[in-house]
Amino acid sequence: MSKSTRNTGKKWSGSDIKQLNQLAKKNTPTRVIGLKMGRTANAVQSKASEQGVSLKPTNQSPYNRRNT
Repeated sequence: MSKSTRNTGKKWSGSDIKQLNQLAKKNTPTRVIGLKMGRTANAVQSKASEQGVSLKPTNQSPYNRRNT
């Protein structure tokens, strides 16, 4: 059973989808996106897939570090 979050069962608003896009572009891990948005990681993955938003692999750094 998944944990209850503050937005469980609520519809995704336009601003929610915009925030999802912005966080995904920054390579934010799915679980962190869920925590920031008050949604489960599964809900984030489902909506991203539905919207065609790419959630990059979690093995990449979300902190924009440069390899030198």
